[in-house]
Amino acid sequence: MRAVGLIAALALLWGSGFFWIALALEGFTPTQLTFARLALGALVLVPLVLVRRLERPSGWRMWVHITVSAFVANALPYTLFAVAEQTVPSSVAGVVNATTPLWTLLVAFFVSGADAGLTGRRVLGVLLGFIGVVVVVEPWRGVLGGSTGGLVATVAAAASYGVAYVYQARYLTNRGISPLSLTAFQLVAAACLLLPTLPFGGSGPGPTTGSALALLILGVAGTGLALVINFTLIATEGPTAASVVTYLLPLVAVALGVTFLDEPARWTLVAGGLLILVGVGLARGRSRSWLAPNRRPTS
Repeated sequence: MRAVGLIAALALLWGSGFFWIALALEGFTPTQLTFARLALGALVLVPLVLVRRLERPSGWRMWVHITVSAFVANALPYTLFAVAEQTVPSSVAGVVNATTPLWTLLVAFFVSGADAGLTGRRVLGVLLGFIGVVVVVEPWRGVLGGSTGGLVATVAAAASYGVAYVYQARYLTNRGISPLSLTAFQLVAAACLLLPTLPFGGSGPGPTTGSALALLILGVAGTGLALVINFTLIATEGPTAASVVTYLLPLVAVALGVTFLDEPARWTLVAGGLLILVGVGLARGRSRSWLAPNRRPTS
């Protein structure tokens, strides 16, 4: 029951992220939103690292890798999703985000070749997943899921997560440093990367009580607390249990978007989402060596 509770909590926190982004955008620009989200998440994780006296990253090479990872795993995809949701429904963004494991497999194949294990079953999974994206987008009806630019941004964000998985697996995992410590300082690095962009991101409509509350929940709970739960779940139940969350995120995103934001519940959204999830299941297979589940970069 403990595992079920942790999985449900994590799915709700991460799956609702697209909902909170949509609400926060009513008062903040994408860059303001992303910077605050990263800073709030870091404020949750860094004190935990210090209290638990976990080993901290050291050496310039490690910090270079953390900074690169911070860009592809946090600063870039978080910003892209925020930009996208200015024109794309949160439910569509949540469903497209589920293609992350497919991008991870493709990136791993291009980086490692045969070592990525691109079997016929996984190729079928990738094809089904991307067919699902086409179904969700509905290009034959004029891209009803949002503007073309916004949809491209959601796909690019998911692809960036895929790059992050492979990069983290190669340069950050199994280095003798706690994943919690790495993630905490990665959020710090990502916030530092976003800081110089704030003067150029526009002023936005101005924060409201609702948008500020949404941003606070997104940063503290959806980013900081969710990562703590993720590490707890992996430590107590293993990465396989944690990977179940991948299949629940789009369900939460669609349910919240349709119910509370009056987003259209088209059959193509459901059908495309199912194709993506089936594709992810086939692509993952039994071996997940090309993933870094304990370092999940999420929206």
